[in-house]
Amino acid sequence: MSDWVFLRGLTRESAHWGDFPARFEAALPGARVHLIDLPGNGARRGERSPATVADIVADVRAQRHRLGIAGPVHLLALSLGAMVATQWLHSAPQDIASSVLVNTSMRPFSPLHHRLQPHNLPTLLRLLVGRASPEAAERLIWRMTSARSPVDEAVLAAWVAARVLRPVQAANALRQLLAAARFRAPHGAPPRPVLLLTSRGDRLVHSRCSQALARAWGCPLAQHPDAGHDLPLDDPDWVIARVREWVAHMNPA
Repeated sequence: MSDWVFLRGLTRESAHWGDFPARFEAALPGARVHLIDLPGNGARRGERSPATVADIVADVRAQRHRLGIAGPVHLLALSLGAMVATQWLHSAPQDIASSVLVNTSMRPFSPLHHRLQPHNLPTLLRLLVGRASPEAAERLIWRMTSARSPVDEAVLAAWVAARVLRPVQAANALRQLLAAARFRAPHGAPPRPVLLLTSRGDRLVHSRCSQALARAWGCPLAQHPDAGHDLPLDDPDWVIARVREWVAHMNPA
């Protein structure tokens, strides 16, 4: 049995994984997936989001212990969640067996205009301080994070329901954005195996950010030809196949 902890990104929660965790468990024999929300998101929406990635890591480690998840664990982490995973890998490598980092970016490896592509700024500002309805807000997020067209209305309805039931406070969203913006990864490669996954169709974070990490760390990188930022949403089978291949390579029969 191998324990996997999944971490999502800015203002997103466990519900946004959809059926991906179940598909992941079905495809990787012995895998057991645990979903941990970052403070301020999901079931933890009433908590204050830390303004640094290091403090988020401390919180997530405490959550892992409270949930009784024994280590070392494998991580699959998206965007801000992957920054948290990177800090965790460096600060407490004894907790981690390996990590899959999806469509992430971090200083000092990439410039700001690659880490957050500028055309997204008006949309982000509207989401953070505007008065868009839950449905309008989630449609904006879909356009930023997915390359799928048309919109999957069933998935969108689930996102809207999550926003209505567990809204993220604007102040928490800003603190999470600040944590992501100020995070600076160590120069050295993580001390545990890392697989980088990226999407050439990512309109939020440029795929060059993952390419830069792969060069700096000497890690394997797989690039999807056209998916968006939310790669597990746009092509879950591709993600699972790349993880299976990587795990098999690390653990040959």
